[in-house]
Amino acid sequence: MQRRNLLKLASAAGGAALAGPALSACTASSASDGKLLLWTHSAGNDIELAVTDDVIEAFNSGQDTYSAERESFPQDAYNDTVNAAALSGDLPDLLTVDGPNVPNWAWATHLQPLQLASDITDKFLPTTLGYFQDELYAVGHWEAACSIFARESVLEGADIRIPTIDEPWTGDEFNEALERLQAAGDHKWALDLATADIGEWYPYAYSPFLQSFGGDLLDHSTYRSAEGALNGDAAVKWGKWFQGLFKNELSNPESPIGGEDFLQGKAAMSFNGNWGALQAMEAFDDVLFLPPPDFGAGPKIGGGSWQWAVTATADSEGANSWMETALSDEFVAQFADQTGLIPATDAAAELTEHYASDGDLRMMMEYSRNFAVLRPETPAYAVIASVFTQYAGDLIHGGDVAESLDAAVAEIDADISSNDGYGF
Repeated sequence: MQRRNLLKLASAAGGAALAGPALSACTASSASDGKLLLWTHSAGNDIELAVTDDVIEAFNSGQDTYSAERESFPQDAYNDTVNAAALSGDLPDLLTVDGPNVPNWAWATHLQPLQLASDITDKFLPTTLGYFQDELYAVGHWEAACSIFARESVLEGADIRIPTIDEPWTGDEFNEALERLQAAGDHKWALDLATADIGEWYPYAYSPFLQSFGGDLLDHSTYRSAEGALNGDAAVKWGKWFQGLFKNELSNPESPIGGEDFLQGKAAMSFNGNWGALQAMEAFDDVLFLPPPDFGAGPKIGGGSWQWAVTATADSEGANSWMETALSDEFVAQFADQTGLIPATDAAAELTEHYASDGDLRMMMEYSRNFAVLRPETPAYAVIASVFTQYAGDLIHGGDVAESLDAAVAEIDADISSNDGYGF
């Protein structure tokens, strides 16, 4: 199940992903005819649309001031549709936005800050809240978490310690485990990394390993440069390790999307998201979902998924009222039960089948709470993601590590500079 979407709007010259504030056609409006239009990226996903429709029905029947309705769009075309509407001044009242894109859309004045009580938002997992420069712009019903998928029998057969959330594998232990699994000869690959899933998977899945080494996609002290973060000593060490997975034939450089090498028995382990957990449980009766390894700076996984936001042109009172209905524990739990994704609140988790305190996927919620890191909360992220994907791909296929990372930094810094720091 693909849960992430890269904002593919960078210019051919590597410029800004979106028009800056001065070019936006959006202006806040307080006028309202009582109608609220919602846009969602979930066209074709009947499960998600059904939950959204239940929210709309509950909202419409619970008051008589506003009437909400939705339009849905295919995920691949969604961001282009939103930005075209923003430039023409024709945005809906509420829309879904992928978490890492919130800062870009807020900076471009597509969105307005939410007006929700703290007793509503404080109960949500931090990574389900979309901020830009300390203002809250979006909230999500669910979160996703990656982990190491493995089989207990395979690990025990190779005499590999089963890690826990309190005692994850060290980097050395993880590397030794991969080598043992490869040497056992029962699988073609030791680790399935789904490298064919180019796009948002690369920064979402692979940059947390970079951060666990001590590097990063951007210098978070200024948000104005990737220098030292993406090409410093820690980043180079990560790059050599990452490239070594493929050079040493521990991972398939052309592994298919969705952990298929693992599911088909070609790979001993897989790095995958909880959206694939139920399928893995059906395939293997001894599957384990293990915490990410610690390469020195702590275990890390990606955080931040699709969220609801209020547009700059929306009727603020009506749109925020809809948000209050949508963010109830009932609907948070319903999203989780229907999709298999992590509920965003503890109270909602207790209402679900898999994520309650004794649920078989409860560890995913704990991984998210303890290990999740957000992709850089900057409007530059769309370009950062595209550049990282390109050069991570170069590393997979044998490119020089230091040269590739230096080139990535140069492209990212040029984009930030050309946009006057994106507000930082």
